[in-house]
Amino acid sequence: MTDVTDEFTATAAFAAGASPDALLVLDREGRLTYANAALGRLLGTDPADLLGKTIDDAVELRDAEGNGWWRCGEKLRGMRGVRGVPSRPLTLVSGTAERLVDLAASFERGPDGKVTRTVVTLRDAAARRRSEAAQSELISTLAHELRSPLTSVKGFSATMLARWERFNDEQKLHMLTTINTDADRVTRLIKELLDVSRIDAGRLEVNRRMIDIEPIVRGIAERLHVTDGTRELVIRFPDDFPEVYADGDKIEQVLLNLVENAVRYTDEGTVQITGTATADAVEVGVRDAGPGIPADKLPQLFTKFSKLRDHPGATAGTGLGLYISKGIVDAHGGRMWAESEPGAGTEIRFRLPRGGLELAGIE
Repeated sequence: MTDVTDEFTATAAFAAGASPDALLVLDREGRLTYANAALGRLLGTDPADLLGKTIDDAVELRDAEGNGWWRCGEKLRGMRGVRGVPSRPLTLVSGTAERLVDLAASFERGPDGKVTRTVVTLRDAAARRRSEAAQSELISTLAHELRSPLTSVKGFSATMLARWERFNDEQKLHMLTTINTDADRVTRLIKELLDVSRIDAGRLEVNRRMIDIEPIVRGIAERLHVTDGTRELVIRFPDDFPEVYADGDKIEQVLLNLVENAVRYTDEGTVQITGTATADAVEVGVRDAGPGIPADKLPQLFTKFSKLRDHPGATAGTGLGLYISKGIVDAHGGRMWAESEPGAGTEIRFRLPRGGLELAGIE
């Protein structure tokens, strides 16, 4: 039995040591009997130096009124039915620095009902604040992106219903076309949000089959009508460019987003779409003739709500397109990256593995 207990204790200690959250164990007097490495990192000290100290001396935790957490929790520890403290924000004071943390605690009680040990976890609240900021930004983006098309749809439809007989056919066609276009914008936004939720949850499904990428690219070019006197779209694929085992609809979504972005950031010049192939992969690149992006900003291109470029086109869209595109490529076992130089344009490239049924596990 002792061997089993020792093995369990060793396993628990190993797990606590590997935890990203700070973990500390207190005796009934509030003295530290255990502190993991994460607590040492949080405080900038050796956790072994904290053992034997009271929590108020080792880890100064205060609520919004400046009261010490351990002293304020004395009444809770005295209540037999209370098994712990749910997560709550506190201020961690370390020297002259203060940091917001989330604290949760559980109480271990003896036969007499008194607390014999308290296990406390501390998590840096910066991640929570970033998450809350991202959620707030998402709500703000949704409100902004939905307001314009929905206002248009509501306005034109209400006007047509109230004054149908006063408009000629040309005016009705204009209003109906606007309603249809704005409804498509709303539909696309909802689809983007669904894609984001699936990517974040790791549940993005790809329905693969053998596809030819070059016809998809040429179809997009025809739909966008890029060549207009100041801009030109050039497509360069080798004659023997191979088919690839991928989800055609999702790869089209990726390519459409990349080409639309390249056109948006190219006031004049050439948008180039190129394809290359190796023995085990294909690569597609879309290059614009825009202002370019500093190297330190390139990784941020593929984050949610990214709108980094100093260009009027940067204000269009939700900033989700490249995040979704990268998620789609990643789901195919591929890779997407950006190459750019200020003043020399930007190229977004993605690589997909070649092959066929063997990628689906079929020999």
